[in-house]
Amino acid sequence: MSGERGAGAPAQQNWRNRGGGRVRGAVLWDVLREVLARVAPQGPCDVVDVGGGTGGFAVPLAELGHRVTVVDASPDALAALERRAAEAGVSVRALQGDAGDLPDLLGESAADLVLCHSVLEYVDDPAEAMAALTRVVRPGGAVSVLVAGQIAAALHRAAAGRFDDAHRVLTDPDGRWGEHDRMPRRFTRETLAELAGRAGLTARELHGVRIFADLVPSALLDEAGATEDLVALERAASVHPVLRELATQLHLVAERP
Repeated sequence: MSGERGAGAPAQQNWRNRGGGRVRGAVLWDVLREVLARVAPQGPCDVVDVGGGTGGFAVPLAELGHRVTVVDASPDALAALERRAAEAGVSVRALQGDAGDLPDLLGESAADLVLCHSVLEYVDDPAEAMAALTRVVRPGGAVSVLVAGQIAAALHRAAAGRFDDAHRVLTDPDGRWGEHDRMPRRFTRETLAELAGRAGLTARELHGVRIFADLVPSALLDEAGATEDLVALERAASVHPVLRELATQLHLVAERP
C-alpha cells in the first residue's frame, strides 16, 4: 500500500509502530494494509472507524493519507481523538453516534472501508449494527470486524482452573460464563460469518488475532528476538484452520458485492 504511494518501507514501519507495533496488533495491521491496497489501489480512500474511540487506528490511517471518520458514542473519547490527531498533524473527522446511526450520519455508500472493532460484543442488536455497516460501505468495499472469540474464552477460563465457567462459555448462546461476565457476548467463526451473510456481506477471509500472545508470560518477551519470533508465529497461526479458532479475537474481512 505505502509502496504504491512512494512512501516505501519507512511508512510501513511507522504504521506498525504507531498503530500495531505490539505483538497483539501485528496481524491485524498487516491484514488492514492488504485490504486497503485492494479496495483503493489508486490512492487514499474513505475510511470509517465505528467505535474508534481515541484514534488508535484512525490516526495512523490518516497519517498514511486516508480520509478517516470516527463515529463513537463517547464525547470524551472523541475529544481525546481530536487532540491525538492534532499532535500527529493530521485531520480526522469525529462524529458522535452509535453503529446503528451510521446511515443517518454518513449516508449510503460513504466509505471504501469500514472498521468495526470490539463493538458488536456490546451493541443491543448486532444484526442491526451489521446491516448499518453494510449500508455505509460502497459496493466493492470492505468491512473489517473484530470480535471476542468464544472458544478462546473457554480455553482461558479452563487454564485458570475455572472449569465450570469454561463449560458455560461453550454452551451459552452468547458465549458468557456467568452473570458477572463483563463481556455481553462472544462469537465463533460460524456465528460471525452468519451475521455478515444475513446483512448482505460476503465473507472473504477470517483471521485469528492473539492466539499465543495472551498465553505467553510477558517476561519471555524481554529475551532478544522473542517478540519478532512471536509475531511470526502469530502471523502463521492467524490463518491456520484449527489454531485461528482459538484466538482471543476473531477478525473477519467481508465485502459488499
